[in-house]
Amino acid sequence: MQGADTDAVADALESGDALPDTGGFAGEMDGVLARDVLGRYPLFVERAVSDEARLDPGQWSHDPTALADPRSFPAGSVRDERGTRQRWSLPSPDPFDTRETAVEQVRAAVETSIDAVDTASLAIAFSGGVDSALLAARLDAPLYVAGFPDSHDVEAAQSAADLLGTEVRVVELTHDAIERAVPEIARATNRVNAMDVQIALPLYLVAERVAADGFDRLALGQGADELFGGYAKVAKAPEDPRVEADTVRGAQREVVASLPDQLERDVLALRAAGVEPVTPLLHDRVVRAALRLDGDLLVDGETRKVALRAAARDSLPDEIADRDKKAAQYGSLAARELDRLARQAGYKRRMDDHVTQYVESLVD
Repeated sequence: MQGADTDAVADALESGDALPDTGGFAGEMDGVLARDVLGRYPLFVERAVSDEARLDPGQWSHDPTALADPRSFPAGSVRDERGTRQRWSLPSPDPFDTRETAVEQVRAAVETSIDAVDTASLAIAFSGGVDSALLAARLDAPLYVAGFPDSHDVEAAQSAADLLGTEVRVVELTHDAIERAVPEIARATNRVNAMDVQIALPLYLVAERVAADGFDRLALGQGADELFGGYAKVAKAPEDPRVEADTVRGAQREVVASLPDQLERDVLALRAAGVEPVTPLLHDRVVRAALRLDGDLLVDGETRKVALRAAARDSLPDEIADRDKKAAQYGSLAARELDRLARQAGYKRRMDDHVTQYVESLVD
């Protein structure tokens, strides 16, 4: 079992508590396969084996490359002698009574989760935004950022590091590094679509450098955007066609439900690069607090992640707590330059999904 001790998983199985004070789990225990409700650890089974059939040890794995034809084991599910079934669902708690209580509960959950991280052999993926800056401010570990020399992320990370009185190590991206990394990411994650590869690229290349520098764990601010209202599509609900929800709070739950697929990709890419991810902002206590936030504590006018920013002010300068950031694939310019490489290789934008076709060519 990865991610939590067996006693905690056994208690969750018995009680049905979806958020039992862990950082997630996945694996086998006493003949039962289980994966937590947010899918924070990857788990796969052979596609050919039906959900009702007995599953032998060689027919499941944390690594999709170990199976002949893997499919993801559903987050929140268990598999035992009765087959596969959903065991946990995200709770739908009532909002906090007051804004002050909400911010204090978010602060306590975030600080407790970060402060509990063991810093042995730990580095931090640092973009200069509020999520990773909270890690940087509260953990004694070196900071790393990946990007092309003129990228937003490199500039933002360096300016935020200056405000925190520390330094950040820059992993300078190149076309050669991208061309080498793309097939490695695709094979490790079992994915070739352009968006997944673009997102994984800066993470993978930072992780490679971190591993080469002798660290085997990488702390990330993953989950903050989903939990605290960091996406434009959440802020614009219900007008944004990318979400079905008719409220900001409903849109938050919708994007939280996308975490299992995203985390599977990121964990597999980071492990392939030689590090294990550490994600304190995805601890159950943080998730519980975030799910109790009302819409105006997620988004208020043009401000997103309202409660998280307010909670961060005890740890960060206002300039960082208030700072917006770009998604890593755009802030690092990895997406732009992968598109450029695809076009240089003859995969023009008029072609259907031209970047994915280019990724497939590199894998082949």
